[in-house]
Amino acid sequence: MLRKLISTGLLLATLSLPAFSFARNDKIAVNIYEKINPAIVSVDSQVPDGMSCGTGCIIDKSGIILTSAHVIDIGKTVIVTMNNGQNYNAKVLKHLGENKDIALLKIDVPQDLKTVKLGNSEKVKVGETVLAIGNPFGFSGTLTQGIVSRIDYAKNRIQTDAAINPGSSGGPLLNTKGEIIGINQAIYNPDNNISNIGIGFATPINLVKEYLKDNG
Repeated sequence: MLRKLISTGLLLATLSLPAFSFARNDKIAVNIYEKINPAIVSVDSQVPDGMSCGTGCIIDKSGIILTSAHVIDIGKTVIVTMNNGQNYNAKVLKHLGENKDIALLKIDVPQDLKTVKLGNSEKVKVGETVLAIGNPFGFSGTLTQGIVSRIDYAKNRIQTDAAINPGSSGGPLLNTKGEIIGINQAIYNPDNNISNIGIGFATPINLVKEYLKDNG
């Protein structure tokens, strides 16, 4: 699981443009949240010492859900809770741990579900705005916003300052088109503090797409 200038002389001149930018960004964030949140679920897995809690993204209308492998690792029972509060027992379709940290779940539903579109993580740029939706500490449907802080090509990780906390694992890191560019995985935690310090990591979505392609 996912186990933080103003020159006085320029104050009047510089405040007008950011105010416009914030209003525009707020509208984008609101629109993305309202569109995407119905496709975000809570994922709870019963493990020997309690419950492992995370987040998942519905990527197929038939009920296929993408999450992080460590959320459901060694769990015997996996429960998915929908945006409307309805619970389903989930079947683990595929599981790829280690650095890729990917898992696919399937729930049986009587109707088509809302889905999230997979983006292209190769187009991600440092500094671009990103949003994360997850269930940190059980607070379902939480939206946070930040930027791409760094791209670690060697370790295949996207770094972001969008707040990610325990319970957010498996949730989407979204671009401003509402596309998944990464699956939230972990936070930097040098002092064993479980709170967010502004350094989070996501698995690039193109790794996920390669995995899905290779496994049918």
